[in-house]
Amino acid sequence: MDKATFFGLLIGISAIIGGNIIEGGSTAHLVQFAAALIVFGGTFGATLLSFSSRDIMNAVKALGLAFRGRSFAPAEVIEEILVILVQARKMGLIALEDQVNRIENRFLRKGLGLMIDGMTPKMIEDILYQEIATYEEEMKRAARVFESAGGYAPTVGILGAVLGLIQVMRNVSDPSKIGGGIAVAFVATIYGVGSANLLFLPLGKKILNRLKEEVFIRELIIEGILGVESGVNPYFLKARLNAFLSEHDKGV
Repeated sequence: MDKATFFGLLIGISAIIGGNIIEGGSTAHLVQFAAALIVFGGTFGATLLSFSSRDIMNAVKALGLAFRGRSFAPAEVIEEILVILVQARKMGLIALEDQVNRIENRFLRKGLGLMIDGMTPKMIEDILYQEIATYEEEMKRAARVFESAGGYAPTVGILGAVLGLIQVMRNVSDPSKIGGGIAVAFVATIYGVGSANLLFLPLGKKILNRLKEEVFIRELIIEGILGVESGVNPYFLKARLNAFLSEHDKGV
């Protein structure tokens, strides 16, 4: 799991709960099933109405992108490509077929498979960049799902607050029911604003940031595969890939 994501979420929630306790409240006051049902059910319904079921499923899958650590470090990818290049120069591309099937990185495995199948560098580049474009579009739509949920949640929270206040006004003659209505009203607002700013919007931003890293790794792989296909000197390819990495780091 990505430590920054885990600790960010933990610190945000802990700060709110800790502040509430310091103010003299208790965590029990923040647990309201009715408020949670209104806010999270309403937010999910509005989000589902806004996007297709495929977008929702992609958004769920994209949570792995937000919570896991970096899957492949650029330095490790470069080193693996250089090892493959050395072996290709010694034994030929066809001899790499068995080794390619054992490569963990799916994108690198696919690119090398296209190369072994005899496709031209232009075809390999077009196919892999098209896959990047498709992946990028899917992840951006997944991020928009969470961003939209972050926009709906505070409004639904206000709706929950209004519903709670309506119950208070209906039961103004019964003091025993006033407290529960007010609790639902204010807790619904907390759930709406809190989930938007501590969960949904940050998750959308995290997915976009992770997406940039994943796209860069894939572009680095394409550069490496084209170098392997052309049979360039390993030292030259290493210098080119490191320069590619340096340019990316400057832009970060």
